[in-house]
Amino acid sequence: MSKVALISGIAGQDGSYLAELLLAKGYEVHGVIRMNSMHAVKNSDYRLRAIEKNITFHVGDVIDSRFVHSTVDSVRPDEIYNLAGQSHVGHSFSNPSYTAQVNSDAVLEMLTTVHQATWPIRFYQASTSEMFGNAEASPQDESTPLRPVSPYGEAKVAAHNHVAHYRDTYGLHASAGILFNHESPRRGANFVTRKITLGVAEIVAKKRDIIPLGDLSARRDWGYAPEYVEAMYLMLQQDLPGDYVIATGESHSVKELCEYAFSLVGLNWEEHVTSEPSLLRPKEIAELKGNPARARAVLGWQPKITFHEMIKIMLAADLESLGVGERLT
Repeated sequence: MSKVALISGIAGQDGSYLAELLLAKGYEVHGVIRMNSMHAVKNSDYRLRAIEKNITFHVGDVIDSRFVHSTVDSVRPDEIYNLAGQSHVGHSFSNPSYTAQVNSDAVLEMLTTVHQATWPIRFYQASTSEMFGNAEASPQDESTPLRPVSPYGEAKVAAHNHVAHYRDTYGLHASAGILFNHESPRRGANFVTRKITLGVAEIVAKKRDIIPLGDLSARRDWGYAPEYVEAMYLMLQQDLPGDYVIATGESHSVKELCEYAFSLVGLNWEEHVTSEPSLLRPKEIAELKGNPARARAVLGWQPKITFHEMIKIMLAADLESLGVGERLT
């Protein structure tokens, strides 16, 4: 009999890759999707188009506790992957209340629903490296103190603590993946990696000439999203729940990313990139770099796609989407 998985945030980058992975493993996949995401099926970049006929959708919002409870009760999932949330750090500064509601309060309601279920459910929570803030120790691992510097990070810390509480107090098989930045051609265009690769493609296509960015010196640990959802799956296959840092162990600056992406099409990044004060966050994290040793030792997980390979994959996809037959160097 097939396992049943319920994925909240299934229309996002991670949700779409995870749904593909679980379907390939023979799961019955259900997805929570908001009404405005359902409208996206008309868009050319709709992430679930190739697999939507194999998914049962449940239209609603995770901040609606009655919807969450009734959906879980009707689906009776073996596994729940909570990938829903307000995922943009910058936007959290302008809308902290909603960020807290969807990224923290909704998680508490989900855990309560799982705890009250009459059958065993394994729960995955999407935690984030943003919880570390400007950490004193580098690289960061599962024991690094959490010092968030944004409403997004604060809400994710609260949710992370909810998971630990329900796991320790009630014995739930609840795990949190502390995922560092992970990217792909399906990354939203408002995130810096896609701003850059899509911007380069648009410059090649003569649609624009400048890419305005924020802090070019910020360094992040960037990995490839399809590999990171494999780690999510592996966490829920373990006999015991736990928290895992999922990262590459390397960090690169936004400037490095720009330099490499432009070099792939033979252009000088300095002629096309500006750093705009208006795009700077009230509080920026200088560097994040993860230590995935525990994931490697316990889950057998480690990244394969390199930073440069990932950028090349993303840029090639953006060039293709614009019908630009540019050969990458």
